[in-house]
Amino acid sequence: MFDKILIANRGEIALRVIRAAREMGVRTVAVHSTADADAMHVRMADESVCIGPPSSTDSYLSVPAIIAACEITGAQAIHPGYGFLSENAAFVQILEDHGITFIGPTAEHIRIMGDKITAKETMRNLGVPCVPGSDGGVPDAATARRVAGEIGYPVIVKATAGGGGRGMKLAKSEAEIERAFQTARTEAKAAFGNDEVYIEKYLGAPRHIEIQVFGDGKGGAVHLGERDCSLQRRHQKVFEEAPGPTIDAETRARIGKVCADAVASINYAGAGTIEFLYENGEFYFIEMNTRLQVEHPVTEAIFGVDLVREQIRVAEGLPMSFTQDDLVVNGHAIEIRINAEKLPNFSPCPGKITQYHVPGGLGVRMDSALYDGYSIPPYYDSLIGKLIVHGRDRAEALSRLQRALGELIVDGVDTTVPLFHALLQEPDIIAGNYNIHWLERWLEENLG
Repeated sequence: MFDKILIANRGEIALRVIRAAREMGVRTVAVHSTADADAMHVRMADESVCIGPPSSTDSYLSVPAIIAACEITGAQAIHPGYGFLSENAAFVQILEDHGITFIGPTAEHIRIMGDKITAKETMRNLGVPCVPGSDGGVPDAATARRVAGEIGYPVIVKATAGGGGRGMKLAKSEAEIERAFQTARTEAKAAFGNDEVYIEKYLGAPRHIEIQVFGDGKGGAVHLGERDCSLQRRHQKVFEEAPGPTIDAETRARIGKVCADAVASINYAGAGTIEFLYENGEFYFIEMNTRLQVEHPVTEAIFGVDLVREQIRVAEGLPMSFTQDDLVVNGHAIEIRINAEKLPNFSPCPGKITQYHVPGGLGVRMDSALYDGYSIPPYYDSLIGKLIVHGRDRAEALSRLQRALGELIVDGVDTTVPLFHALLQEPDIIAGNYNIHWLERWLEENLG
């Protein structure tokens, strides 16, 4: 059993890990920038270490500073949360070299899944269905034109090292492919330092379905059903639910087994999410995230498990505390991501919280690091909280979400709360009738 772990993150996810560790009797170390000296994760941890100035490059992304914090405090393991260094294979290798346990998968698995082309080839070889596309990176515009013609338009050009919608360009016809190729390469180089791109068939109206998997690192793995994350803005998820409104039990078991078998065969350790586009009853692999997802609470709600606790157990070499037969879907859960942003342009809105009230009641959970008087710094992601509800079915979960949202008070800054009040009145949302393009169209029609 670990005596002490360090959380290499901030905000609500750092609090999430602290809470799980405390229930396990494990002491925690918070790291923070100078801008986060008064942050809630610093207050709640057993110890804290300042690792640098406000810039994340000089603090939360500073590997030497984080290693030093471990050595100073005697932390035996690091939980990375999500974002920052959570999918940095080089960081994981450095930890291994220093005798510090990484609470997550191996550097090799992170490296494989971090490259979109290698990940796709690996998953295809493991029997996971993939989107038709180029066999590897596309070196020039002429090759892009040939590959796109073979696949059939429309196609999408994607950065191999991409994420968050950057380095992605749509080409609806041959006349658009060269521009899409060059633009995607330029964006990829600027965002990731790597201009390699590949091409995939563009699906017209898919849903975004992701399968939560968990491996013990010794050839054992389970799946914990799916999440529907189709409501997105600029490829960023804003509303997630489990189970998916369009996925039946037979389909869930089928694709879940494919995913669990795939990660078991490579001895994957810890939490992972295999993401698909889903259209006309078919799944098409797009990527695997080798970390805990922002939206993991909806899975926890419907299965009654603690995924962070399980991550720590597996990192300690202990077996998983549940089997596939133990995992039975119970009800429906929805999560909305609340950002400190000003509508209609979604511009970041840092500032001081003058009043904060958390909704309560049966089936309501609020994951946030806010408190009265807290000043949201301007240096980091604008996510300030996740409101999660659980009900006996989807209708009850929606009703509970509407009620809880009405109780939530976040004064002092602009937030995206009004967006969700509006969305919960939409017939398509109530009916679960949406795809990955729905929200963008709605925003254009309603917010301009």
